[in-house]
Amino acid sequence: MGQLDAPAVDPAAFRHVLGHFCSGVTIITALDGETPVGFACQSFASLSIDPPLVTFFVAKTSTTWPRIQPGAKFCVNVLADDQEQLCRGFAVSGADKFAGVDHKPAPVTGSPLLEGTLAYIDCTLEQVVDGGDHEIVIGRVQALDVAREDAGPLLFYRGKFGHPAQNA
Repeated sequence: MGQLDAPAVDPAAFRHVLGHFCSGVTIITALDGETPVGFACQSFASLSIDPPLVTFFVAKTSTTWPRIQPGAKFCVNVLADDQEQLCRGFAVSGADKFAGVDHKPAPVTGSPLLEGTLAYIDCTLEQVVDGGDHEIVIGRVQALDVAREDAGPLLFYRGKFGHPAQNA
């Protein structure tokens, strides 16, 4: 596809307009040796049913992704609407993100499966593609399940957590 001769897109306008798209929130977890690592991620999506693939995007400036990628396996933890504080803890760079966080090994990869999440998707790394200032990560689903039916998803809309109507 060719590039149109269009004026440059203002980064602030880009962020403002795309902030009107509501996204769910996940935490991507893995093991770096025996040390659990993870980061908050709102750019997660299903990609393919056959084969079963998911995708997420990670900033090239991430300090956690370089600790996850070499192991080639990770778990996507889909957050519930009562897990905002958990998400905020995993959004902080350099902190001990797993301090006080209950987790167990995911069934196939052994990556940390966080307690209380809505669902999990246990994956092996399929491919990483360049995406400008991000990397596009594609994972092959090895196992998945719904863990809770008693809560809704944690949503991110217009720079805030919650339900879109709350942030209008």
